Amino acid sequence: MNGLVDLLAGFRVYVVGALAVLLAGIACGHAILYKRDSRAAVGWVGLIILAPIVGALLYAMLGINRIRRHASELRAPTLRLSGPHTVARRADAALTGCLSDEAHHLVALGRLVDRVSRRPLTIGNRVRALINGDEAFPAMLEAIGRAERSVALSTYIFARDSAGQQFAEALAHAVQRGVEVRVLIDGVGSRYSFPSMVGALKKLGIRVARFMPTYVPWRAPFWNLRNHRKILVTDGRLGFTGGMNIRRGHVRSFNPVRVVQDMHFAVDGPVVQQCMETFAEDWAFTTGELLEGPDWFPEIESAGTIAARGITDGPDEDFEKLRWTIHGAIASARHSVHVMTPYFLPDDALVTALNIAALRGVTIQVVLPAVNNLPIVHWASRALLWQLVKRSCEVYYTPPPFDHTKLFIVDGTWTLFGSANWDPRSLRLNFEFNVECYDAAFAAEMELIFADKRDAGRRVTPAELDGRSLPVRLRDGVARLLTPYL
Repeated sequence: MNGLVDLLAGFRVYVVGALAVLLAGIACGHAILYKRDSRAAVGWVGLIILAPIVGALLYAMLGINRIRRHASELRAPTLRLSGPHTVARRADAALTGCLSDEAHHLVALGRLVDRVSRRPLTIGNRVRALINGDEAFPAMLEAIGRAERSVALSTYIFARDSAGQQFAEALAHAVQRGVEVRVLIDGVGSRYSFPSMVGALKKLGIRVARFMPTYVPWRAPFWNLRNHRKILVTDGRLGFTGGMNIRRGHVRSFNPVRVVQDMHFAVDGPVVQQCMETFAEDWAFTTGELLEGPDWFPEIESAGTIAARGITDGPDEDFEKLRWTIHGAIASARHSVHVMTPYFLPDDALVTALNIAALRGVTIQVVLPAVNNLPIVHWASRALLWQLVKRSCEVYYTPPPFDHTKLFIVDGTWTLFGSANWDPRSLRLNFEFNVECYDAAFAAEMELIFADKRDAGRRVTPAELDGRSLPVRLRDGVARLLTPYL
């Protein structure tokens, strides 16, 4: 009897060993074939080999992008969501007559984004900058209050505070008027307040959904893939987008404990349809409901002179659209590249692109907050700034309060704004929405805002970076090792 037990035990060892080898082979093969970043592939292969079975299981849970497959399954029906793009053209045609001779080289950038975004460039748009929640929230609340047919609101954070309550009441009044209202809140962002605003909205009769909630273990693979988009569209005609969440801290007149500066944008014209399409696809992805018809996609007439296009980005089939756009803009620049972002963690390729542009004679200016709401991001960013400041790039730190503004201007003509930061989370992991604009007058307005913030700050020097103490440099360097996950 003991001999039989020993035989079975020995056989079990062989079975477990064979299973470990099989799982490791499958997992390693998948990582080698499908991981675009060679460093990520090497890291996963090393973990799979060094931690038999456990490594393969971790890769199956966290390393495989299931979002892309899920999105592709929904993409076919959601293609019907697209409304008629009034006044929408390819970049070559759309930019004819819109650009001065000095800015004509940006037609090539438009052509690139044509192919990357797979969306047409629309003409006849108007864009207005709204500074902080003091300007943005009243404009958004007024739009909700005037809505007659539909309201679509997507946000990362919808705080259950005085600012959030104003939006909840406005949305509830819209529902009472018979307006179709849909609210989409990110599954992680919805938990920034406790209790969550989701329950309160439901009690008010508002149709609300969480984007990929992560309460249960089998949703764990999605905890790092968040919907960071901020979109509001009323009656399918007036849009708002940018980087601002719905929370008290953005309204300086509320005298919050932690003030957060930011910019949002009101958009009129055909590009609003692209804002609405993005919301509708996210809503269908989350709930399965298709938003169609004139309530959501009416005909839109020209409202201004700006050529604009919405650019979606995410870990699905939209992967790296924004990153390609940023690289194209830097490569197209002849005179100036102005970047403002709260989180600045560019990878080696982006650092090289900025340095090459600076060496070509392009003025590179990057404006960052001196005090960050995420200290570890600030430390990691400071660990790489020497690569820029020693190559003629100018970096400025703005004083508190924390500035969450995201703005990118090239050659005083092309402007990019939206929800994305210059970090791996935005450029690889999150679902983002940005708008590119070709218009010298609008860019000039943004340049004034950029210059005011830059001039209020101080320039970072090589001596400052080199003068950090050894413990601080080690801390910053360790934080930089976490850059792919920040």
